[in-house]
Amino acid sequence: MTSIKEQAAISRLITFLQEWDSAGKVTRKRILENFILANQDKTGPELEIEFSQGASLFLARITAWLRLTYMYGTCLEQQLKSIGIFLSAASGQRYLLEFLEIGGILTLLEILGLKQVKEEDKMESVKLLQLVAKSGRKFKELICESYGVRSIAEFFATSKSEATQEQVQILLDTLGHGNPKYQNQVYKGLIALLKCTSPKAQQLSLQTLRIIQSIVGKAHPSIVDSVLSVLRSLNFEVQYEGKTLLFWHSLSRCFPRLEYNPVWGDSLYKFIIYFTTNRFP
Repeated sequence: MTSIKEQAAISRLITFLQEWDSAGKVTRKRILENFILANQDKTGPELEIEFSQGASLFLARITAWLRLTYMYGTCLEQQLKSIGIFLSAASGQRYLLEFLEIGGILTLLEILGLKQVKEEDKMESVKLLQLVAKSGRKFKELICESYGVRSIAEFFATSKSEATQEQVQILLDTLGHGNPKYQNQVYKGLIALLKCTSPKAQQLSLQTLRIIQSIVGKAHPSIVDSVLSVLRSLNFEVQYEGKTLLFWHSLSRCFPRLEYNPVWGDSLYKFIIYFTTNRFP
């Protein structure tokens, strides 16, 4: 038999969920703001105590509302931050699985491509994808299988916020580690980003490539021309990262030898001329 205390807790939960179900946008926004303030850094067991073992019922409601309204940006910040409390909760992997079961990854990726969504909300989406990726190899694979690398890279190249781009860099770096099935996909995506028009995205991609290259091992043939192209950049930081990438591997780590290669011959020749004369042939 349930105790009087347990019955009271269950009654409060039912009342709370009924209030949510009957509420409009303004009231739901207030409920989420109060939830965020009261539950930062709580563990999974603590959230269950807070919701009388019914925290999953509240998460399901938030996620369902997100999926219905994310294209319009309705209370998106509060929705994503609330979901983040569940996904970041220690001993709360069940919440992550529940979120993924209803298409959470695809929703987060689609948010990145919506022009009408604010940059700040897209950054919250990136942070949730980080939480998913950091949960293990199979979760990184799920993101990549959902065409995540392409969606993330496209957003990286077009984002106007350096703070957001730095969060995207963290996400791509996470996807490139401990993900042997898709690490080459991440690697090629980073190389492709060197041709984008955002100097910050180029700079951060070069920094990440320096790390991912050592994981991948053999260099992709396109990396030489791609790195050479960023050396023409008028942005000093981009030039610096490009030179650092090449010298970090001392060519011998990134490339077999500093000698003629039928694939890279012309590019390596250009590279040698550039660094001996500081001019392109």
